Amino acid sequence: MMLLLLVAGLSVAAASFLVVQVATLPARQRRDLLDQAARYGTQPAAPERVMYDRATFRERVFAPILVPLASVVVRLLPRTTRESVRQRLLHAGLAQKLTPDAFLGAKGLLAILGLVFGITIGLALGGATVLLLALGASAVGFVLPDVLVNGRISNRRERIQVALPDALDLLAVCVEAGLGFDAALVKLTEHMNGPLVEEFALTLNEMRIGESRTEALKRMSARVGVAEFSAFVRAIVQADHLGTSMGSLLRVQSADARVRRHIAAEEIAMKAPIKMLFPTLLFIFPAMFIVILGPALINFSKNL
Repeated sequence: MMLLLLVAGLSVAAASFLVVQVATLPARQRRDLLDQAARYGTQPAAPERVMYDRATFRERVFAPILVPLASVVVRLLPRTTRESVRQRLLHAGLAQKLTPDAFLGAKGLLAILGLVFGITIGLALGGATVLLLALGASAVGFVLPDVLVNGRISNRRERIQVALPDALDLLAVCVEAGLGFDAALVKLTEHMNGPLVEEFALTLNEMRIGESRTEALKRMSARVGVAEFSAFVRAIVQADHLGTSMGSLLRVQSADARVRRHIAAEEIAMKAPIKMLFPTLLFIFPAMFIVILGPALINFSKNL
């Protein structure tokens, strides 16, 4: 009994710690940025001290735990590589916030916590459900990061597909008004927001520090991972090499993206009746049968 209470207490403490860390993350990031701005221009410290000061609490505490767990996960799943995980994080827009080792280590850590939680619940319930609950909770903890990242990838791609025609229209208007493509990107980042504009802003910053437009656009296409956007990037690169009119090209790409968005919306609408079928069968039809056939069954039972 004491062991069960100890395991339950440790699980509650670990969950509370993670919740507090996630809730206070924006405030801690803002405080670190203000501290860096306040120290800007002062006498630099020793390299080791600088690296220690720049390391966040999460990096100092979780990095020694997550990195070994990431190596274990890679050994258990040979098909999972750090490069594939990094590509998925790029598509989800998390590459600057989360490293592949941190992601893989989080999978292993959640699997261990799920195993402990399942054992705790199984011991509390008793019987032969300990092993089943432990394995089930561990599997859920291991798969949960993948589910969250896949959901973020789908949501981000959908938002990019929705915003792409409007962004191309704005770029076309700016280019036809006499602005260059780089200046049109600046106007785009000033008047729109969202994941697509964030990618354009990052690409613009890469071009400002000396990266060629072709390489910056190709890198942006790899980060986004949307077919319509990849077609747009290929067209822009080809027009840049051949010297064709950028304004007319942007108009054509905008119309094509708008048609693709309309087709995608129609496809989603056609899937809606099929998705509504199962909730209807499970929840609506039984209630209708009870309301319609209930009085008849009651009268029939009375006549008997």
